[in-house]
Amino acid sequence: MRAELDTLEAKLHQVADLCQQLRRDNVALRQQLVAAQHDNRQLATRLDAAKGRLQALLDTLPEDV
Repeated sequence: MRAELDTLEAKLHQVADLCQQLRRDNVALRQQLVAAQHDNRQLATRLDAAKGRLQALLDTLPEDV
């Protein structure tokens, strides 16, 4: 009986440790997601600006080229 309780206690410690690690991983992943979303917004802004510049260049070209 004592051995079973010791085994159960060890398993509970493992579960608690795993839970803590998963929480840390979750925090890190949330931070990575926020950074990736920020980068995505910046890239979208730059892409829109590039599209505008390209359209402006196309508008300066003669129609019959």
